[in-house]
Amino acid sequence: MANLAILGGKPLLKEAVKTLTWPIRTEETAEKLKELYMSGEWSFNSPMEQKFEQEFAESQNARYGVFMVNGTVTLECALQALGVKAGDEVIVPALTWMATAMAVHYLGATPVIVDVEPTTLCMDPALMEAAITSKTAAIIPVHIYGSTADLERILAIADKHGIPVLEDCAQMQGGFWNGKGVGSWGKIGSFSFQQSKVTASGEGGICITNDPELAEKLFLIKHIGYVRGAKQGQGAKTPAGLVCHNYRATAFQALLLSEQLKTLPARVCRYGENAAIMTNAIADVPGVRVQAPGRLSDPQGYYSFHFIFDGAEFDGIDRWIINEACLAEGVGIANPTHGTVFRHNLFNLSPDKYRIFGGGCPVCDKISCERALGISHQVMYYKETAEQIGAVVRKVASNIDELRKYAESKK
Repeated sequence: MANLAILGGKPLLKEAVKTLTWPIRTEETAEKLKELYMSGEWSFNSPMEQKFEQEFAESQNARYGVFMVNGTVTLECALQALGVKAGDEVIVPALTWMATAMAVHYLGATPVIVDVEPTTLCMDPALMEAAITSKTAAIIPVHIYGSTADLERILAIADKHGIPVLEDCAQMQGGFWNGKGVGSWGKIGSFSFQQSKVTASGEGGICITNDPELAEKLFLIKHIGYVRGAKQGQGAKTPAGLVCHNYRATAFQALLLSEQLKTLPARVCRYGENAAIMTNAIADVPGVRVQAPGRLSDPQGYYSFHFIFDGAEFDGIDRWIINEACLAEGVGIANPTHGTVFRHNLFNLSPDKYRIFGGGCPVCDKISCERALGISHQVMYYKETAEQIGAVVRKVASNIDELRKYAESKK
């Protein structure tokens, strides 16, 4: 008799797993939104926007925050504030959402794509250094899913070459590295608050920095040239040569985020505890591992949690077969990674508009496109769900002969 449910065995779970309802909604926040609506102070650097900017910056150990409409324009504005221009190169990792590379392109610069570490799935610092040229104007490490890029090594290399670092923290709200919030290590940190994020307002983003000059420039760029505190129609003359935009968000988004920020540290701690449960569940199972958290991250932020089936035991077994087997046991692990950025369906730059360092990204291609599956932060929120998922993946991965039998039957 088979052990795996997909071959007729008894399913491990009897009921659907518990997940966190997302986005977070409360009656208390709804009442505050009503009060804000009646106040009429909805935008143009409103008091609520200023309040959230300061709260979030302080939560990540930065002095200044500049709130914007989304996490793509935060990257674009940050690069512009750092002086990136047409003809420059900016180093980005192979595994990231395409906005990281597209923001570079929007300024007329060239994204230079480097491969990732097989453990963290973040940018490989050694390859990053090898990719530096006389045209390199900035470096963007991305803190991805459930790992923080090696800031210690990346910053040491960048400082040696005199190149500014822009941290892409779109998926890392509440994460810390060596006792200090992510986003506050580089010259600028960029965060996204799109609806799927751990702190979400539908759309939204913020840049944080400890540099007052960069903070002022970021504000001018996103606020059509108005200085902070100016009233609409009464701003000082925009500095010559500084291209500014209307990338403002609203007070409504700021209020949603301010309310969620109150519970973020506790949620981040909970994600870390549940990540440990799932990691321990498969620790002694051959062929499967998890994305390693950042070397000095504490707490490690989690946008999602990924299992990696890259041992020889799983050769020839498609990752979606693994998900089918898990689903038959009672819960799927159907969250893939973004995949190598230049292979994404929406990434449509012609090859002359970007450069792939070394000609390819074999680590990212294999792991992110073929071997990784996971769950979202909403699914990993509850301890009992983490225990159930760990048990399901352990069962499926421990019955590799049956899994292979099923895989061969599907060919």
